[in-house]
Amino acid sequence: MFDIPTPPCALHSFFQSNAQGLQNAAFLLGGLPWLRKVQAILDALASGAPLTRRRLADMQSVHDLLTLQYVDDLDSPEAAHFACLDPADPCVEDICLLADELDAALEGHAREAHSAFEGYAPGKASEVRV
Repeated sequence: MFDIPTPPCALHSFFQSNAQGLQNAAFLLGGLPWLRKVQAILDALASGAPLTRRRLADMQSVHDLLTLQYVDDLDSPEAAHFACLDPADPCVEDICLLADELDAALEGHAREAHSAFEGYAPGKASEVRV
């Protein structure tokens, strides 16, 4: 109905600033499917599409990948990718930093969303005086 662009938020800034690193980390920790997921997020953010619950869930799943939430299942592709990483490789520290920064961006977005609805009372019409 209305084509109102989404104003940029902490997540936009984070993904734009870390696009290459996120793609590399996703590929290292999860392979091609995870690389494609990160690229889909980047494409959606670049297009100005609104941040849907699904897109936010995708971002959270990328955070879960970066924080090794999927390596417990030893039969998973993520566990196999993780097993190939050398803990002394400098990319491991980069992945940890990305995970921390993504966590902060997700929390920042949640705070922004919460503050946008503060003071909203369902069922009460706003007073508009002309």
